[in-house]
Amino acid sequence: MQGIASGLDLHAAAVLPEGAVLLTMVLCLLVDLAGERLAARWVPPLTSVGLATALALLALQWNGPAEPAFLGAFVADNLSIALRAIVVGSTMLSLWMSWRYVERSGTPLGEYATILMAATIGAMLLCGATDLVSIFVALETLSIASYILSGYMKRDARSGEAALKYLLVGSAAAAVFLYGASLL
Repeated sequence: MQGIASGLDLHAAAVLPEGAVLLTMVLCLLVDLAGERLAARWVPPLTSVGLATALALLALQWNGPAEPAFLGAFVADNLSIALRAIVVGSTMLSLWMSWRYVERSGTPLGEYATILMAATIGAMLLCGATDLVSIFVALETLSIASYILSGYMKRDARSGEAALKYLLVGSAAAAVFLYGASLL
């Protein structure tokens, strides 16, 4: 019985960086609920701290044991850690570059950061996914957040059109992926 229990360890520490991004996402949403002025003041530093924490957790995982987590659905080897660090760094850079534009356009800052954090979580999970189900779930998490981001500018008709077209193409791609996965 002991051998079976040790083989079923979840090794949830492998997804601690994703947990940091998830916590940052929830905090950004809560700060945005508190008010627009409060969000404009606290969301940018909050996201910077959360993403820096995720990068620090990824650095701590470097050269650690590459044990499969969640019964083999996720692995945190050096390649996936490097790719996840690139995703977090890219998110941090894109947030820093887009704060002023989002403020000037009049869209809520907390919502924008929350949606981008959701896309980041999907991309990070995709980097370490090892089976088709976890790949599909991570890919859909990334895709749904991307659909929302493409239609985020509510006042622009082109944004809504782009979101609808992206949703239709993404749905067709997901259907083809699932059909191909079922053949395997």
